[in-house]
Amino acid sequence: MAIKGPIPMSMEGVFPSGAFVVGEVEAVSDFDAPQRPGGVRAQKLDKVSGLPMWAVPVIDGDETARGAAKSVKVNIVARVQPVPPPSLPGLPFRPVEFEGLTVTPYVSDSNGSRPRVAYSLRATGMNAPAKSSKAAPAA
Repeated sequence: MAIKGPIPMSMEGVFPSGAFVVGEVEAVSDFDAPQRPGGVRAQKLDKVSGLPMWAVPVIDGDETARGAAKSVKVNIVARVQPVPPPSLPGLPFRPVEFEGLTVTPYVSDSNGSRPRVAYSLRATGMNAPAKSSKAAPAA
């Protein structure tokens, strides 16, 4: 099989209705590393690039998405902490587009329930959505 590792995806393929940042960007803790004094965990590093990993909570703009599919965390691999796009007037959340987006499927059997396929989302950056060149639908 030609697929080895994360699967490259377009923003439109993962979030066809858009995505919205709903919280702060935080360092991903490395639970495999020993705890530092004071209970502080080291930041997880990407296995391929060696760069620090950051997580940002996102809501999928798809109105039909429910449960775990509605709210996800996107891990961003970057040397410095990424900054979410600015807020827009009249919107409760910040619209976002991810660069270098990949999806990694895995089997999850959390809480002793039936195993299911879950997905890990990873990106190399984030920015404000580009202005759409699509014409608005006629009313």
